[in-house]
This record gives sequence, C-alpha cells and structure tokens, in this order.
Amino acid sequence: MNREHINDGDVRSPDKALRAVVFDLDGVLVDSFGVMREAFEIAYREVVGAGEPPFEEYSQHLGRYFPDIMTIMDLPLEMEEPFVRESYRLAHRVRMFDGVPELLGALHQKGLRFAVATGKSGPRARSLLDTLGVLPLFDHVIGSDEVAHPKPAPDIVLRALELLKVDAADAVMVGDAVSDLASARAAGVRALAALWGESDPAPLLDAAPDAALKNPEELLTWCLDAAR
Repeated sequence: MNREHINDGDVRSPDKALRAVVFDLDGVLVDSFGVMREAFEIAYREVVGAGEPPFEEYSQHLGRYFPDIMTIMDLPLEMEEPFVRESYRLAHRVRMFDGVPELLGALHQKGLRFAVATGKSGPRARSLLDTLGVLPLFDHVIGSDEVAHPKPAPDIVLRALELLKVDAADAVMVGDAVSDLASARAAGVRALAALWGESDPAPLLDAAPDAALKNPEELLTWCLDAAR
C-alpha cells in the first residue's frame, strides 16, 4: 500500500472509500489518564512497596497489554490484579473526550461500522463503555486478552476486520500510541494518530501516520470525507 506522510492537522482523505473505523480506547475515545495513574501507583505500592512508582515510564508503553508492559519494565506481573481492581473501582471518573460523542453519532448516522481494539482486557473495556452508556454504538469491542498476540502485532486489528467483515483497504485505525500505528500497518490498515490525549505527539508524528488529527472534530471531517 502506498503511504504518504500527512503532517499534523492535514485532513486529506485517501482514495479508497471508508466503511469501518477501528478505535483504540484510552487516549482516543476516553480520558482515563488520571485513573490509570492512580491505579498504577496503588498497584506499585501494594506489590513493590517503597520507591516512586515509575508511571512516566509506564505511560511510554501505553497501547500495549498490561502484562507485556510489566515484562518490558521488569516489574512483577502480580501488579495486574490490584491495577485491574483499582481501574474498576475508579471507572466512574473516566469521561469521554469532548467531541467524541458527536463524532460517534455522526459516523453512525453515515453508516460506518465501529470496533474497539484496546490494550485493556475485553471484559474491562466493555464494562467501561457500558458504564459510559456507549457500548451499543460499537459493533465489536476486542481486548488484548482475546487475541494471540497483542499490539504492536496485527492480530487485534485483523480480528476487528474479520468481525466487521471489511477489507483492510476499507478501514482505518485510530490510535494515540506508536504501537497502535504499528498494529494497523502490519494489518494493512490506514493508521491515524490521535493527538488530543496525553501522549507525546513527537513519536506519533515520527511514525509518519496517514493523518495526524488534533481533535475529534478533525477526525470526523477526515472520516466523512473518506466515506464519500
């Protein structure tokens, strides 16, 4: 597939008509950064003990499955249980980003299909979206525990395409992490960078996404243009 680097804010659409959008969850649809930080710090102090929880390093690996991040950081896998527990306990604090409900509504009205492909587990992602009252908008919600190889491998995006019954050329993946873009490209899907969350935009732009969008309104414009 020919790919053209698109600069930050450029909303040119590709030639192939868009039929489906695969979204990452955290940092794209929902603002969960504060909850994530608190859950990580509680889990670290509960399992590791003394010292400053290395959340800044953890945040550099967002988009990956939590156990994989623990392995990369050489932290105990036992941190997953309290992290998940606290994430559920604090889920009521998570909010959708401004503009995301309007984005989903407009794309749904246009007839596009949606999937979520997240670093979270499937049950936790579906629970969060249900708590937010938007789970029915998504055709499928897939967690990293539900594929053989999580991001940056292509498995989760390929599974989304399979469930949505669309070809890679008819879909786009929206993510806020380099691992999201890598997963999309490995699956042959156009990769869009979401720049409105807490992620450092520099690595995303360095990864030369097919488009880099500053806010959900820009993403909506891109998708509506691409779906014509």
